[in-house]
Amino acid sequence: MTHLRGRSILSLETFSRSEILDLLKLGAELKAAKRGGFEVARLTGKTIALIFEKDSTRTRSGFEVAAYDQGAHVTYMGPSGSHIGHKESVKDTARVLGRMFDAIEFRGFAQKDAETLAQYSGVPVYNGLTDNAHPTQVLADFMTMPEFCNKPLPEIQFAFLGDGGNNMALSLAMGAAKLGMKMRIGAPDAFWPAPDVIARIDEVAAGSGAQISFEADPQKAVAGADFLYTDVWLSMGEDEHLWADRIRALMPYQINMGLMEATGNPATKFMHCLPAFHNTETSVGNDIEKRFGISAMEVTDEVFESERSIVFDQAENRMHSIKAILVATLG
Repeated sequence: MTHLRGRSILSLETFSRSEILDLLKLGAELKAAKRGGFEVARLTGKTIALIFEKDSTRTRSGFEVAAYDQGAHVTYMGPSGSHIGHKESVKDTARVLGRMFDAIEFRGFAQKDAETLAQYSGVPVYNGLTDNAHPTQVLADFMTMPEFCNKPLPEIQFAFLGDGGNNMALSLAMGAAKLGMKMRIGAPDAFWPAPDVIARIDEVAAGSGAQISFEADPQKAVAGADFLYTDVWLSMGEDEHLWADRIRALMPYQINMGLMEATGNPATKFMHCLPAFHNTETSVGNDIEKRFGISAMEVTDEVFESERSIVFDQAENRMHSIKAILVATLG
């Protein structure tokens, strides 16, 4: 994996098919080593800065545990834990942190900020989520799919339902395009990405033989799928006044048992990057029930808690795929 040493991971678009497959293979090997009790620490003495403009459960835990397992140390900087973007520019922060740390993780809003950190820090920068991309999540997802489907990745067909222009839909589409997979995005026309973004995905897909398509009819979108994937309908940082419009537009794309059965595939599994609004056991879920009279949004509790749901396997694989990134770029 020396060919990835020193590389930043800002999106999967800058990685080749073979490089992505190498990371997935390494992630599987590290997962087996951890579970088997024979993991070898390759990052002893390394230090990693974790910058979080947005709160997190899986990304923070994944980076911290992965680093700990491999002998590295982390410094967490939360939304109010540094001057970045407030009293100090991203460029200046990058030049400071690059002299103190071996790598930087950034979870925030602007993709440009992640790119600036990579440009000026002189060390690998990992995108833990921006408004444009979520590459560490997609690597975990593509690790998870073969664990539950007896097919190689290019033969897997999956569908994403909901906001077809959000960071997860676009990151999955780019990853699928790189790997030659079959993916449909089920969303209303108004929630498709901009034409230039679709054109770029199509360009990458043409080179790999991938089939990436957009479908307004949710029944057609899910037909034959091995996996149905969804995400929250309102991302962090978006105006909560948008809930009414999102619920009205996206409710037909809610993943329920009816839509699972519409795949025509009894082995279809359900995926979600989490957190999920599948019941009223959160303050947001409780508020939505009071305001709109619904107990679930992007996925029903029946599907989420069913044997067809593999969301917690995805969540665990966040740590293994992140560990693969750290080892490949720093080890």
